[in-house]
Amino acid sequence: MGRIIAVCNQKGGVGKTTTTVNLAASLAAGEKRVLVIDLDPQANATSGLGVQKGSVQLGTYQALLGDAQPAQCIVRTALDTLHLFPATADLTAAEVELVSELAREMRLKRMVEPLRNHYDYIFIDCPPSLGLLTVNALTAADSVLIPLQCEYFALEGLSQLINTIELVRSSLNTTLDLEGILLTMFDPRNNLAHQVVDDVRGHFEKKVFSTVIPRNVRLSESPSFGKPVLLYDIASRGSQAYLQLADEVLARREQAVPAERRAQ
Repeated sequence: MGRIIAVCNQKGGVGKTTTTVNLAASLAAGEKRVLVIDLDPQANATSGLGVQKGSVQLGTYQALLGDAQPAQCIVRTALDTLHLFPATADLTAAEVELVSELAREMRLKRMVEPLRNHYDYIFIDCPPSLGLLTVNALTAADSVLIPLQCEYFALEGLSQLINTIELVRSSLNTTLDLEGILLTMFDPRNNLAHQVVDDVRGHFEKKVFSTVIPRNVRLSESPSFGKPVLLYDIASRGSQAYLQLADEVLARREQAVPAERRAQ
């Protein structure tokens, strides 16, 4: 059964979509079956995986509103084992249209559950907000991965996100776990970046991934070519960092599975 991971941070520009696309691609390169669900109206994960935003006819908006079946929406990417559930600009209206619906927080969960058996990992790229779409993602997910930028304001808003996760856990998804906190956009020449790393590791300890994603030109360039960085420049520091992160995610999962079996 596949693991569903919501990649979430209400702050924009922290490497959320970059992490979703490149971690998913790195796992797919290791022959894992992976699906990326683009739940952000900006549809950057969609274009970052080589699908032009204007070409999408059916995507997360249509599926959430019940106007399309998931199988109609999923498209292939340049990697054989990496599939995409694309987004359209219409997704902006979804929060308004779902407000009056019964069990509106459960729409994505009902949509995603039948897909579990087809994939090893399902990543949900959340919008940069804590609105209804993000709550849907947290309700549907097994765990949350939080990208955190290595800059001054990084920790601002993190407590609000943690509180939202706790609220969802207490009322909508009792098994929701913190997959980990990923430090992104690290510049080793910046003393403040080192301080942020130390502060986050000191507070969250083992929940922080050992892998740190550096600032990297190739990583920034690859979305404009519609490619994950490993297909753009696999030798780059950005690509190597995400391949290392994929190994770490797999290793954590291997450690967790025996514990889960013992608890059953």
